[in-house]
Amino acid sequence: MRQQERSNTAILKLMVWISLTFGRSLGRLVLHGIALYFSLFSPQARRASKAYLTRALGRPARWRDGYRHVFSFASTIHDRVYLLNDRFDAFDIEVSGAHHLEQALLQQKGALLMGAHLGSFEVLRSVGRSHTGLHVAMLMYEENARKINAALAAINPKAVQDIIRLGRPESLLEVRDKLDDGYLVGILSDRSLGGDAQLEVPFLGEPAAFPLGPWRMAAMLRRPVFFMTGLYLGGNRYQIHLEPLADFSETSRDERGPAIEQAVRRYADLLTRFCRQAPYNWFNFFDFWQKK
Repeated sequence: MRQQERSNTAILKLMVWISLTFGRSLGRLVLHGIALYFSLFSPQARRASKAYLTRALGRPARWRDGYRHVFSFASTIHDRVYLLNDRFDAFDIEVSGAHHLEQALLQQKGALLMGAHLGSFEVLRSVGRSHTGLHVAMLMYEENARKINAALAAINPKAVQDIIRLGRPESLLEVRDKLDDGYLVGILSDRSLGGDAQLEVPFLGEPAAFPLGPWRMAAMLRRPVFFMTGLYLGGNRYQIHLEPLADFSETSRDERGPAIEQAVRRYADLLTRFCRQAPYNWFNFFDFWQKK
């Protein structure tokens, strides 16, 4: 929240125009220059990337690892241009674990999807838009990415309708209403807005603080929770993973505390697993472990 968005509105619009006019291949050529620029001139993000990748890779991260990390991030943002434009034919998307979610939805309308800044959430929303009867909404904080969100919203205004903005008193009520309508509501639960209650649990071999707010909301709403991620595998390939994480449907008020702690620990374990499986997909370019 302290870091200002470095996007330029005119360049963003130009990039969208190039991508939609000349295709994904030419757009990806431009991405290499963008990734190189940020790799060279963002020293704080570069240090945070190196610290994370060293943990995830199990070896000292090199400069090319950091560049690949930034390029993967740029690729997922670039692909949102096509996914928002319903260009699903441009991608090879594999879905794993959907049957668990389908079974849960037969028992109760609506479910929560706890993700992270890992891979692309847009690819999951796109799969929802391409299947009749499956709707995915996103609970997110938008203030630090206004320019890029505005540029992407111009591509498909309907997609913005399924975004619930965090930080407002009515946010919880909107989530409840979406769930009651049968929506899947996604939350990226690896960042705190500041001042939120947190729990330290092991993550990539070292304790890290994760916010408790999303889990308290899940317990209050008495919903099943699934871990979700849309991993970018390079080229045009994505792999969506959905795994049962917790079920608060029958959790009493007295049981909430231990159930929430257990859910956060399982969440951190799953996040560790997928960060090691696809290390260049985790896009938190700051000191996540808060080491001075």
